[in-house]
Amino acid sequence: MGRLTTVPASAVLLGIAGLIPFIGFAALSVSGSDVGLGMIGLSPRTILSAYGAVIASFLGGIRWGVAAARGAGWPDYLLAIVPSLLAWTALAAPAPWDLRMLGVLVLVWGLVDQDLSRRGLVPVWMSRMRLVLSGVAGASLLVAA
Repeated sequence: MGRLTTVPASAVLLGIAGLIPFIGFAALSVSGSDVGLGMIGLSPRTILSAYGAVIASFLGGIRWGVAAARGAGWPDYLLAIVPSLLAWTALAAPAPWDLRMLGVLVLVWGLVDQDLSRRGLVPVWMSRMRLVLSGVAGASLLVAA
């Protein structure tokens, strides 16, 4: 699997689409505008934190899925639950630590998962794309913190 180098267009488009909430809500958080979200008891920062936690959990799910597909052992399954647990902890942390924790988690997890392509468990393009997506998402969370 690791030899496939052509990135599917759907992966690129959906990956970029997944960055829109990070960039948009980070920009709103920094600008101080809530675009009317306050009327329903929400803020761009709260939405960004929740979205960051969901995506961090999704990143753990990638590793879990790879482990399941490849019949991996305990280490991969244990590592797969780390993002969800840390994201959950971040949601309980006070501002600005929630977004800081999530930002670092997303950035670091982009690096942690690089072993998946080195081990031939995912295509090389996926690891490369993950670095870019994790970089933008993590930076957005940190800027908004």
